[in-house]
Amino acid sequence: MTKQEALYTYTLRLGDNALIQGHRLSEWCSRGPILEEDLALTNLALDQIGRAQAFLKYAAHIEGQGKTEDDLAYKRGEREFYNNLITELPIGDFAYTIAKQLLISAFEFYQFSELSKSSDETIAGISAKALKEVRYHLVHAQDWCYRLGKGTPVSHKKLQQAFRELWMYTGELFEMDEIDQLLMQDGTAIDLMSLRPDWLNLVGSILADSTIVLPADTYMQTGSRKGIHTEYLGHLLSEVQYLQRAYPDATW
Repeated sequence: MTKQEALYTYTLRLGDNALIQGHRLSEWCSRGPILEEDLALTNLALDQIGRAQAFLKYAAHIEGQGKTEDDLAYKRGEREFYNNLITELPIGDFAYTIAKQLLISAFEFYQFSELSKSSDETIAGISAKALKEVRYHLVHAQDWCYRLGKGTPVSHKKLQQAFRELWMYTGELFEMDEIDQLLMQDGTAIDLMSLRPDWLNLVGSILADSTIVLPADTYMQTGSRKGIHTEYLGHLLSEVQYLQRAYPDATW
């Protein structure tokens, strides 16, 4: 594997995570529990879509085959996507979305803090901008964890159950493979495993303050780095890619 091939796949991972999580958050548009949250979740989705556009545009440039970010978003099949499995899970109820957002945002806070120091100037630049957005995403999820965890017995029960269901998808966030190892040699990529202790401490403290029990580490789901996904990604892509596949190369 060449460095160019590794960098292309690495950048796709970053873009795919943002694209799929952004689409899931966009599903809350007009469905939020209150108007303020309807707007907040939609804006979180826009942040993710903007980040996806930046990373996928860079990936297309690295590949060097004349493609655009739209080509990579709308013309790849399910097995060609490399987003973490947790991003493609259905939105569930509001507590489920908040739990998912906390786990992802806490990870992204440490991930983009380190990637903003990447030797690759484009990745560093996109990551520095993303970090500003992620700080808000994390505060938003943290605030709602407090509200739901310390709210009614029903809200507490739903939030606790959401973390129990999502926990098995968190191990994949820190997985490393030959692509990471290759790109770490010159400082392009980061050591994901080194992020886990800080991530665990942060998530654990927020859950403790929210009266939520931190789930125990058991079986962890995996597969996305090889293009293996849950049943949900195919259904999501059929919606996301419908227009482009129905009207190939359409322009406006």
